[in-house]
Amino acid sequence: MTTHPIFPSRRNFLGQAGLSLGSAAFSSLANASAADALPHFAAKAKRVIFLCMAGGPSHLETYDYKPKLDQLNGKPMPTSFTDGQPIAQLQGKELKVQGHLTKFKQHGKSGQFISDYLPHTAKIADDIAVVRSMVTEQINHDPAHTFMNTGTAVSGRPSMGSWVTYGLGSETEDLPGFVVLTSVGGRNPQPIASRQWAAGFLPSRFQGVEFNSSGDPVHYVRNPKGVSSKQQAALIDAIQKLDRKRNAQVANPEIDTRLAAYEMAFKMQTSVPDLMDISNEPKHVLESYGAEPGDGSYASNCLLARRLAERGVRFIQLYHRGWDHHGDLAKYMDICCGLTDQPTAALISDLKERGMLEDTLVVWGGEFGRTPMFQGKGGPGRDHHIKGFSMWMAGGGIKGGTSYGETDELGYHAVNDVVHVRDLHATMLHQLGIHSNRFSFPFQGLDMRLTGVEKARVIRGILA
Repeated sequence: MTTHPIFPSRRNFLGQAGLSLGSAAFSSLANASAADALPHFAAKAKRVIFLCMAGGPSHLETYDYKPKLDQLNGKPMPTSFTDGQPIAQLQGKELKVQGHLTKFKQHGKSGQFISDYLPHTAKIADDIAVVRSMVTEQINHDPAHTFMNTGTAVSGRPSMGSWVTYGLGSETEDLPGFVVLTSVGGRNPQPIASRQWAAGFLPSRFQGVEFNSSGDPVHYVRNPKGVSSKQQAALIDAIQKLDRKRNAQVANPEIDTRLAAYEMAFKMQTSVPDLMDISNEPKHVLESYGAEPGDGSYASNCLLARRLAERGVRFIQLYHRGWDHHGDLAKYMDICCGLTDQPTAALISDLKERGMLEDTLVVWGGEFGRTPMFQGKGGPGRDHHIKGFSMWMAGGGIKGGTSYGETDELGYHAVNDVVHVRDLHATMLHQLGIHSNRFSFPFQGLDMRLTGVEKARVIRGILA
């Protein structure tokens, strides 16, 4: 019997793509057991756009103004702040206070303090709720990202995007429910492992799918040469019939995932190229974001985030790598803010103009903050810091123009209305209509939750 050379390679593609493309959630298969009882109450938000400034942006050059810091600039850091505290690279070294490397002004009717590095964000001061009292538990990049994404430093747990799509499914049938976009620009762009958007012990169809903002949007999404859509559809149909027959015997949920993968991959071949082509956006929209079609920038990713949200994607996560400013902080803040400030503000304004901000929850922040102490051999920088830093949220039932919590007079410890990463997760779930303590998945004899077994609270002071 003669074997057509195309089909075995296509089958191999589908088998591999099933673990990447099709591990995405889509609505007809997203109604897992947890979703049967969700949402628990009326949701304020339908979707989440999480803007991750990977590397740890300095709260002391963005949102946390401390006059005392400038007064003590260059003087020894008072030991009362640092004794017994975890410090990353400055451990055991002489600690000197580093004053602000920029100016702060109050903006909007709310009078939010925002630094001069963020002139565009300053214009949306009344749309964002700045939380200045964040704390986390991991002081190095990879475990801190893991903690921010999964609520634990233990690798292999489900990411927040996977939890959300597991619970609520997706509103689109031709795109994944959880999409990730990355960009680079700044100092020391730390790598981001794909396990940061993995599904962990949840069914693998709920893992995030990374889209490339330049080149092919998704690896292997195009047909190989010589394969028509009709041929591919026939092949997929034949493989699915075999998989369904097998699954009737073994009832393996991963076969369900593979079946979803084939169908999703086929649909994405049509939907993704059109989605990723931002050249059809009006000129004024491209200019507002500072986006150039195909440039792979954070600006283009912000515009793509809006397009993904319009098409019903449930959880959209953007990473901009380059915020690890141990030295030459002023130089690299100029670069990072220059690349991200305008498009971030444009995203909020664009969503607002389209009537989408009210049901889209936007979150901005990094995995931790930076120290009030000097670091660096050249231009001054700051070390990793976990005891107090800033993030902000907007849309999706959040009260804009809100300043919540505060750090001490040097920006070291969060001292009022302290917000743990788990509280951030609980608030995000709450705005989506999910009670964090009632949202779990059975694993190894435990009812596992995004917020863990520790008490997590909703940040009600920032809710509209």
